[in-house]
Amino acid sequence: MSVSRRALLTTAAGTAVAATSNATPAQAAEEAPGHAATLATFRETADYAVAKLRAVAPGVSGFPVGTKFEKWTYSQNGDWVGGFWPGTLWMAWLYSGEDRFRTLALASAEKLAPRQNDTGTHDLGFLFYPSWVTAWRLTGQDSWRAGALRAASSLIRRYNPRGRFIRAWGALDEQANAGRVIMDTMMNLDLLAFASSQSGDSEYLDIAVEHARTTQRHFPRPDGSTPHVYDFDPSSGAPLGPATVQGYSPASCWSRGQAWGIYGFTTIHRRTGHREFLTTARKLADFALGALTPDNVPVWDYLAPQAPHDIKDASAGAVMACGLLDLSRATGEPGYREAALRLLTALSQTCLTTKSTRAEAVVARCTRNRPSEDGVEISLPYADYYLLEGILRVLRPDDVDRAIDLSTV
Repeated sequence: MSVSRRALLTTAAGTAVAATSNATPAQAAEEAPGHAATLATFRETADYAVAKLRAVAPGVSGFPVGTKFEKWTYSQNGDWVGGFWPGTLWMAWLYSGEDRFRTLALASAEKLAPRQNDTGTHDLGFLFYPSWVTAWRLTGQDSWRAGALRAASSLIRRYNPRGRFIRAWGALDEQANAGRVIMDTMMNLDLLAFASSQSGDSEYLDIAVEHARTTQRHFPRPDGSTPHVYDFDPSSGAPLGPATVQGYSPASCWSRGQAWGIYGFTTIHRRTGHREFLTTARKLADFALGALTPDNVPVWDYLAPQAPHDIKDASAGAVMACGLLDLSRATGEPGYREAALRLLTALSQTCLTTKSTRAEAVVARCTRNRPSEDGVEISLPYADYYLLEGILRVLRPDDVDRAIDLSTV
């Protein structure tokens, strides 16, 4: 057992949760001593998020991509983040039951329809899972399912069978970035798992598994840290080496990329039952938990020279918390769940926009791309989405299951 995991499991809170490890997440939180305050904090945060969305959503004129002076800026085609706005509205609907959020979620998701046939990006999972897949799961309307399947068919066209990877960026006929793989793609694989389960065609899931195995072979370092990027020769598929775009360097560990890996590897384990993916998720989680500062809000890069005294990325904490809740259920180790509760509590107490009357987002202190000085400590739509998903995984696990499918093969 790693030092970080042992430390998690020997805290007083971890001991309390261990006593209820066979309960559902909501039951465990209710039954463990001292967790009433945690639940109250989560309910207050969810209430705040819903109130903010109730006020802001009617005026949203596109897909939020980030804030400037606390106000959303928009993309009209969704960029890579378009799925998170309808996804956030779905989470608000599940929590509040207010039909206005359902109506707005459907209208927003519909605007992504032209992206079903987009073969120029790996981000179709981000675009279509929290929007169209969730819409189908919550409404039963087959048009949403059919659109998600078309998006999955577009995504697998980016698969390179020689290197066994899905290329991240660039049009299919562009040589630039043709061999570039990024950790973020692990989060797009669940769209392919969905496509196989719905179509009966194993090709989608087979490609997802091959990509995950390639990522598993080349990204994790012995200590469990990962680079943002790994490059391959697109013609031969031969590995060339690590790189970065959003991390400090090829040798550093961009915190949001690490969170994508924790969540993504746990999810592909749930869809396949392959234990090696769970092992990798644990390795990445143990490193990230060991690198957290006492305030439980990740710095933007765990291995940048100024870490741990560096700017924060609350979005990395929200993504990581969701992945840890999943990982706890998959491994039976309550320490991961307890760490997720600490992350969500820290975000709720120190990273919300509650003191600003101007703010249109829920979560502050996010960093989009530090090396490019692009969006340093702003608000980001995926932070709002994953914070709500994480909180509802605790408060309303059955509802989250209805929306995004928490099942295991």
